[in-house]
Amino acid sequence: MNRSTLSLIAAATALAAVTGFAALTAPDTAGTAAAKSPARLPVERTSQLCPAPSVSDVAETTYTSVTPAGTADGAADGSAELTESVVTLVDAAEEGASDDKAKDGAGDTKKDPAKDKPFLTLKEPGKPVSVEASGAEAPALVGTATGRLAPGWTTQQTTTVGVGDARGVLGLSCTVPDTDFWFPGASTERSRQDYVHLTNPDDTAAVADIELYGKDGAVKSEVGEGIPVPARSSVPVLLSTLTTSAEADVTVHVTTRSGRVGAAVRVADNAGGSDWLASAADPASRLVLPGIPADATDVRLVAFATGSDDADLKVQLAGADGTITPAGSESVHIKSRMTATLELADITKGQAGSLVLTPDGGHAAPVVAALRVVRGKGEKREIAFIPATAPIASRSTVADNRAKGSTLSLTAPGATAKVKVTASAGTGGGEPAEKTYTVKGGTTLAVTPPVPGGLKGSYALTVEPQPGGGPVHAARTLALPEDGIPMFTVQTLPDDRGTVSVPKAEEDLSILDDGS
Repeated sequence: MNRSTLSLIAAATALAAVTGFAALTAPDTAGTAAAKSPARLPVERTSQLCPAPSVSDVAETTYTSVTPAGTADGAADGSAELTESVVTLVDAAEEGASDDKAKDGAGDTKKDPAKDKPFLTLKEPGKPVSVEASGAEAPALVGTATGRLAPGWTTQQTTTVGVGDARGVLGLSCTVPDTDFWFPGASTERSRQDYVHLTNPDDTAAVADIELYGKDGAVKSEVGEGIPVPARSSVPVLLSTLTTSAEADVTVHVTTRSGRVGAAVRVADNAGGSDWLASAADPASRLVLPGIPADATDVRLVAFATGSDDADLKVQLAGADGTITPAGSESVHIKSRMTATLELADITKGQAGSLVLTPDGGHAAPVVAALRVVRGKGEKREIAFIPATAPIASRSTVADNRAKGSTLSLTAPGATAKVKVTASAGTGGGEPAEKTYTVKGGTTLAVTPPVPGGLKGSYALTVEPQPGGGPVHAARTLALPEDGIPMFTVQTLPDDRGTVSVPKAEEDLSILDDGS
C-alpha cells in the first residue's frame, strides 16, 4: 500500500470521526486507490436555538418544529428535542470585557428551566409538532436532532402581542449556532427597544463581542466586548445600553471570542409594532432580498459595506412581470465600514416583489443588507424585516403556516426555475400536498401555497428547486391581522443544509494477500 493511499484513508477516517459521514469502499476492479467525486449524505446531527420570544404578559407564542420527509429514509431513528434554556440578564455596562465572568456564569437568572424535561419533542419526519406558551415567561429553547430527524430540522416561533408598544406578530425561524452574524437594520434610537439575543447551546461558556456601525462608521462603545454567555443559556442585550449615541439605523456585528452562539435581534418600535430581525446572508457583492408584500406602504433598505472598499449597487425590483429599476432609487453608494439607507417608499405598488442588488460598475465590494417593511399607516401600521438571503441550494422548510394568511414568494433573479413546494401534514392531522411552480427569470412569483387536505392545526412548507433551472430565493409572509392592524411577519428561506459533501476513497487491498 503506497503512502498516498494511506494518507487518503487517514484523512477520510478523520473526517468520519468528526462528522460521521465519510466512507471507505473497496473497488470491484484491481488498481491503485483513487479519489472519487464527493457524495451528498444526510447530516446526522443538528442544533436549533430559539431566543425568549417576548417580555409582554399578554404575548401568545406558538413553537412549531418539523423535519421534512424523505432525506434520510432508512437512517437510524434518532431524536429531536427542545428543552428550556436559562435566560440570563446581563448588564453590558457591568459585564462587558470580562472573560472571567463568563466562566463564572455572571448575570441574573430570569428563569430556572425544567430539569431534564423536553419542552417539545419531534417523533417523525413530515409530521410537525407544536407547543403553545403564554406571557413573558415563554422560554428560550436549546435543542438537538439526530439520525433521520436531523436533516432539514427547523423550528418556528410565532408570537402575537395585541396591545402595548411591543404589539404585533413576531416570527423567527430558530437559528443554528455560529461564530459570526450581521444585522443591518437595527437601531439605538429612544423610540426603539432592540435586543440582541445570544443563545449558547454548549456545556461550556461562550464570550461574544457586539460591534455597532452607523452612518459615520463605528459607533463608540466600551461595553460591547467580552459579553459572557453561560453554558446552555440565553442572554438578551439592549443595544442602546452599549452606546450613548442614538442612531436611527445601525448595523450590528456579532462575533464570538470563544464558543458559539445563536443570535437574533428583537425589535420593538413605539410607533410601528415589533418583530424579529434575523441575520443577513454572508457579505457578497450581489444580494437578493425576497418577499416584499404587495401592499407594503413603506420600505427602507439598510446596507453596510464590510470590506475596505466602498460599494456602488444598482437597485432593481423583481416583480410579477419582470425586473425594473425604481425611478429616483436607481442606485445606492455605501462607504466602507459605514451604514447607508435608501428610502423606497411604496416600491411594490400593489404587486409583490423582491429587491435585487448588483454592482453598479467599478469594483465589486462585499455588502450585507436588510429591508424594514411597513404595512398599514398611522396607528394601524406594523413592521417586519427581510434580510438578504442566499439561494436555496437544495431544499428549505418553514414551519407554522396557517390555513389562511400564508404567502410564499419565489424569486428567480437569473434564469427561469421550476420549484416543487410540499405542504406537510398538519400538527393536528391532514394529508400532505404538493405543487410545482415555474418562476420566470427576473421575476417574483407570490402564491398562496398548497394546503394539506383535511388540515388540522398548522403545517410546514418545503421548497425544492428542480434541476436545470436558475437560482431561487424564497420568503414566507404570515399575516395575522388584529383590530384593523395588518400584523405580519416575513421569514426568508435559506438552504436547510440537510446534506453534507463527503469525499469518497477506494483502495485495492489485494496487495496484502501475500500474508504481509
